[in-house]
Order: sequence, then structure tokens, then C-alpha cells
Amino acid sequence: MAEGWHLFMSQWETLDLFKILFSVIAGLIFGVERELKDKSAGLKTITIICLGSTVFTLLSYKMGAGASEDATRIASYVVSGIGFLGAGVIFKNKYAVSGLTTAAIIWAAAAVGMAIGFGEFLIALYFLVAVSIVLLTGRYISTLLFSGKVTRIGHFSVKKEDYDQVEEIFQELKSICKIVEKKSMALNGDILTINVELVVLKKRNRLLENILVNNPFIFEFSV
Repeated sequence: MAEGWHLFMSQWETLDLFKILFSVIAGLIFGVERELKDKSAGLKTITIICLGSTVFTLLSYKMGAGASEDATRIASYVVSGIGFLGAGVIFKNKYAVSGLTTAAIIWAAAAVGMAIGFGEFLIALYFLVAVSIVLLTGRYISTLLFSGKVTRIGHFSVKKEDYDQVEEIFQELKSICKIVEKKSMALNGDILTINVELVVLKKRNRLLENILVNNPFIFEFSV
């Protein structure tokens, strides 16, 4: 019994605890950015994905080294599993695809977690910093390079009984607009009018018009 416990403890060293801590911190860094943007995979999800990838890699390395010498056997399945998770956060509506950045961050968090699990701390750190820079500056770089944005202030009206559809309309608008801001809302009889400010790329003006024209719950709009 004592020998078995000693063998178990020898497999989990202080370095492994450091790997787990590093993985949690990396996951938190990725997750905070998604949480602040209120995305489907936020702080907890991304952190657990990063940590889980690290633990699976640790297990794969330790089990493989003692038995089959294949230290990547379990870790290889992590990559496949992450593909399913990433696919689960990608959504397509009639006009656009959303969730691609979140899916990419899930993939990146798993990659960092696996690098940490294998003890490649510098690779994990460099990749973590690089991805963080892209996430923090990507919008500004995009604005600098592709500044063809138009701010449109207008309104759309729905029936009072269709108020529950307003949030869905906003989600459709957000799928193609850079910024969607509700300015005010007014009820006149059975007609609910929402005033909005939209920032949209010029090339997506037609998509915006299609959403407003074809949505069955919007019976009047002006932008």
C-alpha cells in the first residue's frame, strides 16, 4: 500500500502543479476577453478547456512513458474533441455566421493547454501573448485598414404583441453590424418603435437592408 502511494506521488511532481496553475492562468486570460464580450463560451468554459487539455496531456505523457512509449496517444484525441466543442459555438443564420472567433479561441486555449502539459512553457507563453495581442488589437487594426464604415441612425417598429422578437432582431443586426446600440424606445398604442444607432461596413449595407425588409415582425423602418 505504502509503495503504491509512493509510486503514485512520484508521478505527480511539483512541476505538474506548476503546469496546472499556468494552465488556469492562461485559460483565465483567454476567458476574460470572451466574458467581457458576453460570448457563448466565457471565462469558466475557456479556463476548463485549457486546464482539461493540460491534464489530458499530462496523463498521456505519464501513461505513455511507462507503458506503450506513445506519449501522444491520449493527447491526439484532445484535438478531435476540441473540434466538436468549437463546432458547437458556431451559428449560421440567413445572413451571416457567428461564433468563429470563439471557436478559434477554444482551439487556441486547448493548444496552449497541451503545450503546457508537455512542458513547452516558452511555446505556450509566446502563443498566449500572440493570441492576446491579436484579440486586443484586431478590431483597431481592422478599423485602420478597412475604414469604410457607415454610422446609420434610424428606427424600426414592431407590434406590441411581438415585443419578444425584438431581441432576436437585435441579434440579427449584430451579426452584420460592428455596433448596434439601442437609443430609445417608444410605445404608441399597439406600435413599439425602437430607435437605434448602427455602425456597418459599406459592403454590408445590402445585408442590413435585407434583414430589415425581410423580417416578418418589422412592418416599418427607417435608416
